[in-house]
Amino acid sequence: MSELFRKIAPVADELGELFAAKGYQIALVGGSVRDVFLRRIGNDLDLTTDARPEAVLDLVRGWADSIWTIGIDYGTIGVRKGGWQLEITTYRSESYDSTSRKPEVAYGDTLEGDLARRDFAVNAMALRLPSREFVDPHGGLDDLHAKVLRTPGPPERSFDDDPLRMLRAARFAAQLGFTVDPAALAAMTAMAERIEIVSAERIRDELDKLIRGAHPREGLKILVETGLAAHVLPELPKLRLEIDEHHRHKDVYEHTLIVLEQAIGLEENGPDGILRWAALLHDVGKPKTRRHEPGGRVSFHHHEVVGAQLAKKRMTELKFPKDVVADVSRLVELHLRFHGYGTGEWTDSAVRRYVRDAGHLLDRLHKLTRADCTTRNRRKAQALSQTYDQLEERIARLAEEEELGKIRPELDGNEIQEILGVSPGPVVGRAYKFLLEMRLDKGVVGKEAAALALREWAGENGIAS
Repeated sequence: MSELFRKIAPVADELGELFAAKGYQIALVGGSVRDVFLRRIGNDLDLTTDARPEAVLDLVRGWADSIWTIGIDYGTIGVRKGGWQLEITTYRSESYDSTSRKPEVAYGDTLEGDLARRDFAVNAMALRLPSREFVDPHGGLDDLHAKVLRTPGPPERSFDDDPLRMLRAARFAAQLGFTVDPAALAAMTAMAERIEIVSAERIRDELDKLIRGAHPREGLKILVETGLAAHVLPELPKLRLEIDEHHRHKDVYEHTLIVLEQAIGLEENGPDGILRWAALLHDVGKPKTRRHEPGGRVSFHHHEVVGAQLAKKRMTELKFPKDVVADVSRLVELHLRFHGYGTGEWTDSAVRRYVRDAGHLLDRLHKLTRADCTTRNRRKAQALSQTYDQLEERIARLAEEEELGKIRPELDGNEIQEILGVSPGPVVGRAYKFLLEMRLDKGVVGKEAAALALREWAGENGIAS
């Protein structure tokens, strides 16, 4: 640990001496200590102190490069020092009453008392500064080696104090690959409904961290199996469609988890939240569109359209940014489009429309479509992959020939006005749309041919030119 701590030492020792000189205690705590042992030190450090927030402000003024007080009501002062971001929080305890979505903060006086109210034992380790005394009253280091998440005290009390900790258990399982202690799992199952007291924003943040983790399947399984998903992401457990001897179709829930894992395998630059959420939600329209057909078949007609609506509704309720909601729901809506390609029957016009409709999401749509193939039939899977290879090659060829990513009419608004002799207004918009459709259908035809077609269109629609 001493070798790993060396990176943190300069800023940590300085801060420790600064507080000690005024008679205050301060310690590195929580995820910052845990991550030292996991050999994954970042530039964000969490510290805890017996100094009240106002005293912390006085101590760090003149030492810190910058200070922010957005969390001061909860006892937290933010500090930047060099390349480090530090959060210094007064010893405290938090709890919810039966109606409030916000924690009630009560300050404590000892480090041990503060550690006792932490979410999990692996996050209840501390390093006193500047002495570097390691404090681990709840066996967090043993749990870290065992890769288990266990609450410092009775899990029922911990989860009642802050129900979000139940989601954090699933999130840490997804991020760290840890298992959850059976007693904690039992408490999560019994208390799942309690999560509804937590704000949508806090739930969203935990779910997003979970989905971006290294092992999201593990976290999602915990949510479903404990019943938490029924309260925070109800579309997911609904995918566990009944499989019976007469209607043998895929378990959509298991298929979804596989698609998510396969999408992750196609990522190129770290976790892609848009792609992962689209993979998770791509089939959420299936339960509502499920139909039993003659001959024992099961159909899900238009599930992509229904799914896009459900994805938009769920992510909006979770307070995701509008652009994220729009991108994920659009990918869900488009994820089946490729299957109309057959064995390559699409015209160039259809390929252009595929690209136009995907827009900036085209690369993600490529990945989602490939990830959506989970058949165990190796020959079928290989055929689908080869067909999509061919589609991508056609897109690349057309893009090179026609600047496909910038599809627009060959005549701009000013040229349309000049040719038709009209002023800016609805007619120009209708003409522009006509020319765009022609561009998609026929590709590049040249300005002269475009102008001729525009005049013909104007004549047919009673527009003088």
